[in-house]
Amino acid sequence: MVSGASLHQPATEYSLYASSHHTFLHSAPYDPENSGFISTERFRDLLATHGSELDPHKLEVLLALADGNADGKICYQDFVNLMSNKRSNSFRRAILQGSRQLKGCSLRDEVGLGLSQRLVRHVAYETLPREVDRKWYFDSYTYCPPPWLILAITIAEVAVFMYYGFQLDRLVLQVSSPSFLKSPLPYHPQLRAQAWRYLSYIFMHTGIEHLSLNMAMQLLVGVPLEMVHGALRIGLVYVCGVLAGSLAVSVTDMTAPVVGSSGGVYALVSAHLANVVMNWSGMKCQFKLFRMAMALVCMSVEFGRAVWLRFYPPAFPPCPNPSFVAHLGGVVVGLTLGVVVLQNYEQRLQEQSLFWIFFCVYTLFVLCAVFWNIFAYSLLDVRLPPPP
Repeated sequence: MVSGASLHQPATEYSLYASSHHTFLHSAPYDPENSGFISTERFRDLLATHGSELDPHKLEVLLALADGNADGKICYQDFVNLMSNKRSNSFRRAILQGSRQLKGCSLRDEVGLGLSQRLVRHVAYETLPREVDRKWYFDSYTYCPPPWLILAITIAEVAVFMYYGFQLDRLVLQVSSPSFLKSPLPYHPQLRAQAWRYLSYIFMHTGIEHLSLNMAMQLLVGVPLEMVHGALRIGLVYVCGVLAGSLAVSVTDMTAPVVGSSGGVYALVSAHLANVVMNWSGMKCQFKLFRMAMALVCMSVEFGRAVWLRFYPPAFPPCPNPSFVAHLGGVVVGLTLGVVVLQNYEQRLQEQSLFWIFFCVYTLFVLCAVFWNIFAYSLLDVRLPPPP
């Protein structure tokens, strides 16, 4: 998530933060015991004095924060987190458990928005289940930096595909070329000691049909998610899905190579679909049932193509065609680590116990798979295809 100035009032709200920072810490009437807390009544006085300097959506959130604290006081750190766009768990609980419902018109009902603002509003309704989060995101997003990560990965994949398309003189079923696996990018079981191949395989695809499906899902789902959650979090889910995909193949389909970005793509798509299902009533995206069905159809078609190709007689035996298991590895990452990331918009992941549980399980899987790759192939006397 990109934090920054509002699309509507870029700089004025800082004066509230600065003035209330001074008042909150140093003014005896507001905090006579210097305890770091302020009463909700005094907090409302501050809002009444300086609220006109804030975006209306953020003012609604501040009022909800005041009314959501049953103990009658507000922690100064919660207020700092709010104004710096780093909302804590206690802040979210105060909003969700507050007795006051957010008032004012829905974000969707606002008129007079520019093209960029309408795009941000559309992304908010596509990805976020709570109106307070949608309004918060709408006021905070600045397009700086833009959603560069998914776009950069997609451009690199297209560039590599076109390069090998001209080099191999084919765009459909490039995998049928005898030189396809000679690239330094695909994962190959005979070359598993070259660690970069566990990630670099995403830049190679079996053909234009493979690239097209992956690219469509990657852009349609990945770019909006990156706009909301930021490149770091979405990159974490994507890379974890990619690595889990290649490691899963090395453990369960030990003789097969791996190509394609399906591990990362399926991690993002499955996490997003699971988030939609878990927050079905709150998600206000249009035609969500139809679009979810279409996403599942696209995933099924791509997975079915991969399964068919894996068991289709290879063009150059004894090396089999690329494995489909990477898809399943990505799905598992998306339904575990990915869901936790998407469920905690603007929350510190290090404060989420479920995140650490899934992250530790994922780390344990990676370590076990590494040891498997080091020792299991020789112990099981696996007959591997010759190196390309």
